[in-house]
Amino acid sequence: MKGSFVVQSNNGFFPEPEDNVMDSIFKQYERVIVESLISSFGLDFLVKDQHGGDVDTIHNVRKISKDEKMTYKNEMNQSNYDNRGNYNSSEYHSDKRYIEKNRQVKKDKENGNLYDAYTGEKIRVNEKSDLDHVMSAKEIHDDRGRVLAGLKGTDLANSEENLNATNPRTNRTKKADSMDKFLDKYGDEYTDEQKANMKKSDAIARKSYEAKLAKAYYTSPQFGKDVTFAAGNVGVRMGLRQALGFVFAEMWFAVKEEFEKVGREFDFGKLLTAIGNGIKRGFENAKGKYKELFEKFKEGAIAGALSSLTTTLCNIFFTTAKNVVKVIRQSYASVVEAGKVLFINPDNLPFGERIRAIVKILATGASVVAGSLVVEALSKTPIAGIPIIGDIIQTFCGALVTGILSCTLLYFFDRSEIMNKLVRTLNKIHTIDTEVDYFYRQAEYFEKYAAELMNIDLDKFKEETLMYSNIATDLTESKNEDELNTLLKKALNLIGVSIPWEGDFDNFMNNKNLTLVFE
Repeated sequence: MKGSFVVQSNNGFFPEPEDNVMDSIFKQYERVIVESLISSFGLDFLVKDQHGGDVDTIHNVRKISKDEKMTYKNEMNQSNYDNRGNYNSSEYHSDKRYIEKNRQVKKDKENGNLYDAYTGEKIRVNEKSDLDHVMSAKEIHDDRGRVLAGLKGTDLANSEENLNATNPRTNRTKKADSMDKFLDKYGDEYTDEQKANMKKSDAIARKSYEAKLAKAYYTSPQFGKDVTFAAGNVGVRMGLRQALGFVFAEMWFAVKEEFEKVGREFDFGKLLTAIGNGIKRGFENAKGKYKELFEKFKEGAIAGALSSLTTTLCNIFFTTAKNVVKVIRQSYASVVEAGKVLFINPDNLPFGERIRAIVKILATGASVVAGSLVVEALSKTPIAGIPIIGDIIQTFCGALVTGILSCTLLYFFDRSEIMNKLVRTLNKIHTIDTEVDYFYRQAEYFEKYAAELMNIDLDKFKEETLMYSNIATDLTESKNEDELNTLLKKALNLIGVSIPWEGDFDNFMNNKNLTLVFE
């Protein structure tokens, strides 16, 4: 995994205003966990072993019809593509977002503020303009990757970053061509600077498009089922590293099921306990599904080490559940800071930047609570002594626990009574939009009431929320795991979080009567 969970959670994330904010953030955290699984344990062999692999991927289905050996692995995916329907231009151009963007373009032109997104030239009131799909609607409609991900073409084609105002000549010569193909044909009509600007617009649109497909497909239940089925077929061909990856995949799938059971009546402690049980259940599921692999584990004494690791992971969540008040207190500043950004937005951030800020802040809170402790705790378990994979497992488990806790804080943020009280109070504040300092005063009031709810000194609480913001920035800029761990330990000292064991760690872990205690 390249970079910390905090860093990765902010990469490749392009939320849309019409998305459900909480679902969008949860899927982003899940995507990082799944990608970390694949990269940490070499599970990409599933897409490389046979021609195109054992599981359909966005990359491989796009090769179908271009490579005669490439085929769909799941017949349902083939059927979905065959039945996608013919491209209908009017369906894409009558979409409400396309119409609304055209209205905005017209208004900007009338106000003298409209510029050609590609050439940079001003479009005057008496001049004609067109609204161009950067990636053509037809390309998106017929994209096998888009159909595989199960996303609507109209949603993707008419997203903000894929719509650009330009002159009729550019739009009508570009038609359904990609930007590269268009510039090959008509590039001599534009300056080098204009061509560079066109390529930049295309790159931004495609990066957003690919991120949306990846998030939707690689977090889908169908992909999870296909991966599990493929793993069963591959069986003992897997090496130890890959086999362990599937054990952790089962743990995540079981934990995800616990999140899906959460209702509106939210109990932080019960959810943490359920997550601990989910990890245990995932381990048992893996033992049942991959019996041959576990026989191999026994030969190398891996089974005992893996069992010890599972117990440690479970204990992290069980003991955290017992100390839920302290955990909430330690992470409360990050949750309130996220609420301030979402509900008040005092810095007037655009929607996408606002949601990305929330993702980073909550992930930082989770990292501070447990991220570095997990890596340090696991470094003393038998699994850490296994050459090569020991380091991989410790790093991945740090990301896994941080990711799970990020999701847990997200649920706390969305459903806890404390946050509901804050929102209800916020709704009562008078709204005078004309006042320049309105949002800053509202943010001040939000922090003040949040501190009162938990009986915290206001000045101290302001320092804590600022500290979380600074920690998030530092973690984002960390260059390697050593620097990341140093920053996390520094953060723990600032907040006053103690290491959750006493004395020699080996003796501590060998005593079944002792548990990790977060103070």
